Amino acid sequence: MTDLNDLKKFINNHRVIFSDGAMGTVLSQRVPPGVNCFECLNLSNPGIIETIHNEYLEAGSDMLQTNTFGANRFKLARHGLENSLEKINRAGVEIARSAAEKIGRKVFIAGDVGPLGARLAPFGRVQLLEAREFFAEQITALVNAGADLVIIETMTDLFETIEAITAARQVAPTIPIIASMTYTRDNRTLLGDPPVKVALALKEAGADVIGVNCSGGP
Repeated sequence: MTDLNDLKKFINNHRVIFSDGAMGTVLSQRVPPGVNCFECLNLSNPGIIETIHNEYLEAGSDMLQTNTFGANRFKLARHGLENSLEKINRAGVEIARSAAEKIGRKVFIAGDVGPLGARLAPFGRVQLLEAREFFAEQITALVNAGADLVIIETMTDLFETIEAITAARQVAPTIPIIASMTYTRDNRTLLGDPPVKVALALKEAGADVIGVNCSGGP
């Protein structure tokens, strides 16, 4: 497992880290209609996942994000696969690692963590500590499988993101954490938080890298 100093050394030596692009977007173009659980392909069709990883590496990626964006208990339960959470996350790391080992250069494996798919209180039924436990379950599986860092991405709820960061810090205190929020066209998160508030909160929570991705905003 990589620690923050390894990542800093790489940045200092190379200045820029190129990550891969959206796994879900590519899969939606390649899998047959009706496949609605992309993370499940880690077990049922690992070859297609590794092929996409290989293509990103050939394009110059220094970091691969695992195919685990929706591999948390809430989202997997929709497919009756919540009991396969550890297997799916472990396979996601192993597939990415297999691709990276063939390329002959340093590649970071980022354990990809997306939103739970259920609203947090006071807007929904999931309490903050419950959310932290659900994130910790997935992140534990990713870290135990050998992820070099954790990327928490496409988040819309600042409080949910903070719980995910806190869970990652509890699971692996030294692991690098990237946290990326998504914004609407009015330059606010879906719940109305401005970028400055988000940046300060994510830094305070323990994120090492903060970012913006997806949606129709900046």
